[in-house]
Order: sequence, then structure tokens, then C-alpha cells
Amino acid sequence: MTDCKTLILASIMLLASTFTAQAGYQHWLGEPEISKDFFPIMTWTSLEGDHKAGLQSIADCNFTVVGFADAPDLKQCEKLGLMAIARLPKDVAPWEGKWEDASEEVVDSTFKQRIEKAGSSKAIIGYYICDEPDASKFLAYGKQVAAVEKYAPGKLAFINMLPGYAKAGAGEGYHGASDYTDFLERFVAEAKPQMISYDNYSVIYSDNGQSDNTYWKYFRNLAEVRRVSLEHGIPFWNIVCCNRIRPFTTVPSPANLMLQAYTTLAAGARGITWYRYDQGGYAYAPIDSAGNRTDTWNYLRMVNQQIKVLGPIMNRLKTTGIFFTNPPSLEELPPLPGRVVEAVESCTSLKGYSDAKPQIMVGEFRGEDGCDYVMLVNLSMEKSANIKLKTRNTYSARECISSQTGLASPLDEENGHWLVPGQGVLIRLVK
Repeated sequence: MTDCKTLILASIMLLASTFTAQAGYQHWLGEPEISKDFFPIMTWTSLEGDHKAGLQSIADCNFTVVGFADAPDLKQCEKLGLMAIARLPKDVAPWEGKWEDASEEVVDSTFKQRIEKAGSSKAIIGYYICDEPDASKFLAYGKQVAAVEKYAPGKLAFINMLPGYAKAGAGEGYHGASDYTDFLERFVAEAKPQMISYDNYSVIYSDNGQSDNTYWKYFRNLAEVRRVSLEHGIPFWNIVCCNRIRPFTTVPSPANLMLQAYTTLAAGARGITWYRYDQGGYAYAPIDSAGNRTDTWNYLRMVNQQIKVLGPIMNRLKTTGIFFTNPPSLEELPPLPGRVVEAVESCTSLKGYSDAKPQIMVGEFRGEDGCDYVMLVNLSMEKSANIKLKTRNTYSARECISSQTGLASPLDEENGHWLVPGQGVLIRLVK
């Protein structure tokens, strides 16, 4: 039998010629230097003008992608080993009208000139197009996606989508679509994007899960974007929150940052973006208004380091299902059992001090090495959970993959595995 541990250690070191986001996904990055070891961990930040924090702090915080970089930033990105979603220069071929009124010829000519002006830095993996468009603009942005593919093959045309909870005006449906599913489907059909990026800050809006209705909106949104992503064979990125998004919401913590990161990985996402890195109009951001690193910066650095280790491993896994213990709605969020996992037992006290049973999210995967994988996430942001895994089949070994080293160690079947609030664990099941 092939040694799965040897395979996964070798795979971490292997540089492939392209980055394949998911078995069945198209190759969306064609550059030789982009490999399966590249997992996008992106800042959403402003680097315009006097950005006091600087690119060094972004690299130190274990990000892998800068969003969004201007031409002067790109050489420094290269030196620091950072990729970038670049801004296209607007002083070239200016267009004064609305993009939805621009002809294909105008878009083609404009983007040709702007891409040339942006330069050929190896740090560029894509170009910023727009944030949260309504459905009426999808066809127009589709022309820009096509222009990027024509003049910068292998680069992303970055468009970020609205979350499922965003409200539209009275009588307008969902921002020009009949509902959120129609919104996503039209985006894929009309804009023809290389990937789906969307944002959802419900974990913070829910005050760490204290509002059940708000909290579970995050998971319903995650499940629907995942479904559309798989249906159309394009990867998705999740944009989550690393600041106090509103004056009346809770603040970033190790627990809510980990939960957002691990649930993103458990759903099979192929990238994560943190909004927002520099303070701007938000408090408790990783970088404050004076350009100093905050407590949030240290929390985020820790979480990003874990994603940085697990991301390349996740790139080699095919998502096959997501499940929940005791989900609020059986129709929208599927309960166990899954293909691999029969049940997950959880408790907060092995001594019986409490009968609490934190809910667990389960992501199931099939690996290139022939092994089954599961990611289990403690959905409580208050209590640690001791978990015991019951699988539908028998395996010769059950191994935890370290989020610090990527190495495997035996799962503690007798005493259970502990997850602190919001934490996840990747488990390899060897046949």
C-alpha cells in the first residue's frame, strides 16, 4: 500500500506547472510559477498614497496576496514573495461613460492599453474589476473579463459579489435578479468569470453566534456559493471580516477569525480574503489609523499561518460534501451522515460538568493520494469541544494533519480530539 504520509509530504514540496483549484475546475492561472502550493490569502486594503503599514507588514502577517496593488508596489511584492491583484491604471484610455454603455471595441481597446501600462510583474495574478455589482452590469463586466483573458491570459479578472443578505430597493428583487441563486447563476452565465468571490460578515454581525438567525446566514450563503461553484466548475473565494464591521458589533478574536477561516476551508474554497486590513473607517482592524500593528494583527497572523500550511494540502483535495450536526434547517444545511462520516460526538467536559454539545461542521474530501479526508470545525466561539469521529467505513489509520507543520499524527480515538472555540482539524483516513 502506498504510504500516504510520504505522499503528502512530497506533495507539499512539489511544484506543479499550473494551479488546479479543484478536480474538474478549469486552470485559472497559467503562469509556471503558480503551483498547487499556492493558496490565496488576500488582504483587502488600501495601498494608495501614504500607506504607513507597508507591504512588509502584510508579508509578516502571513498573507500570500495583496489586494489591491498599484504599479509602484509590485517590485516590493516580488521581493517579499507576495502575489497581487493589481489595479489597472485609469489615466490610460479614460472612459467617461458607464461601462454598461461601452461597446466591445471600446472595452477591448481600453483594457489592452491599461494592461500594457500595468506592466509585466511576476507578482500580478489578476486585475481588480469591481466590487458588488448588481445584475444589470454582469454583461458589461463580462466584456472586461474577456478582455483580461485576451490580453493577460492566465490572469484573474477580479469581481467581488454581494452577500446573500444584502438588501435591494423595494420591488427590485435581489439587485436586478429574482433571488440570490438567480443572481449567482446570472453572474456565471453573463460575466463568465474565472472564479466567484463574495463577502459575508454574518459571523461578526451575529455577535459571535448570539443571534442564531444572523449566524446561520453565513453558512447558508457559503453552501449556496459552493453549490454554484461546483455546478459550473469554477473555484470560489470567501471574503470574511477582521475588524469591528459596525460600531454595534463584536470585535475580532482568535475564535471568530479561526471559525471564518476553517469553515471556508471545510467548504472547499480555494481562497480567502480578509476585510479589512488597514483601519479605514473601521475600528479593531489589524493595522490602526497610525499604521501600527494591533492585537488583531497578531490574532490574524496566527490564523493565516495555519491556512498557509493547510491551504496547499487542501488544494490537492476534492470536496465531496459538507454537513452539520444539528443544523437549523434540514433543507438548506444537510445533517450527517455523509459519504464518509456517520456521526460526530461532541462535549465540553469529559468530567460531566456540562451537557453542552457544540455544533460541528464537517467537510468531506477525496485526496489525490487515494485517502479520504474530513475537516471538522467547532462552531462554538465560546466553548472548547472534545470530538469523537464515527465513520461509515473502516480505515487502517486515522491521522490528524498538523496546522503548524503539515505532518500527520494518530488521532486520539480513546480520549477524543480537542478543538478550541472556532478551531478546525483536518483528518486523513487511510484505507
